[in-house]
Amino acid sequence: MKNKKALLSAVFAAFMLLSACGGSTQKDTSAQDSSTTSQVASASDMTDVEDVVEDGMTPITGDKVKDGTYDVTVDSSSNMFNVTACELTVKNGDMTAKMHMGGTGYLYVYMGTGEEAAAADEADYIPFTEEADGTHSFTVPVKALDEGIDCAAFSKKKEKWYDRTLVFRADSLPADALADGVMTTAESLSLADGTYTADVTLSGGSGRASVESPAALTVSGGKVTAKIIWSSKNYDYMKVNDEKYDAVIENEHSTFEIPVAGFDWAMPVVADTTAMSEPHEIEYTLRFDSASIAPAAK
Repeated sequence: MKNKKALLSAVFAAFMLLSACGGSTQKDTSAQDSSTTSQVASASDMTDVEDVVEDGMTPITGDKVKDGTYDVTVDSSSNMFNVTACELTVKNGDMTAKMHMGGTGYLYVYMGTGEEAAAADEADYIPFTEEADGTHSFTVPVKALDEGIDCAAFSKKKEKWYDRTLVFRADSLPADALADGVMTTAESLSLADGTYTADVTLSGGSGRASVESPAALTVSGGKVTAKIIWSSKNYDYMKVNDEKYDAVIENEHSTFEIPVAGFDWAMPVVADTTAMSEPHEIEYTLRFDSASIAPAAK
């Protein structure tokens, strides 16, 4: 009997020990979850959040860009995470970007959400590099251009992770940076020398300006030029790949003959307007629709 009581006491003690361990584990997990949540900025902490992924954007992966280093534009969902300049490096289909920041407010970034960053190992954080002028830069992997990429940034002052969305813009690449076959060209369309028309879409600026569509195209020796007719006479020159083209005023409209590297591509251009108190260069993109190409009426 005494042995039986001793056995029951031992079993009960073991059960209590296991129960205590289970309670302790549950409490630690809860505390860990609470700690993780406290490290992530809440929705009320996030101000002036913008949607930087534009309709019609098609992701461009590293295998579609030639090896090299290019200056690119980075759109951020928050002006508090201000990327002032960025160099994109492409090698064997992999892309990395060195983002130069407008200040020193962030200690780390993590390519993911704030919750994922708070739960991750510190070894996975990407620390800043201090530049010669004292500002910070971060070198990060880029899975695709023209695609929203989650990037959590750890605030030095707030000691919290802030969710950001970044878009590395393909239209800031020079046209010859794209791998062969990525851009639709006169050659890939087998366009013979001659005159054509094609629908053209203008993006950028304030949205008040427009260009005439369809635009007249000329194909000669595989090269394409387009006649761009603006909605006003206030543009005195355009730049394409840093080459300047002067306006011809026709019927009170600024008109330009510019080269077209390819179709179905947001081709970056600059147009200088004289409508303001001082001349001002404005960045735009032109997209020529290959499906709309038709022989010009005779």
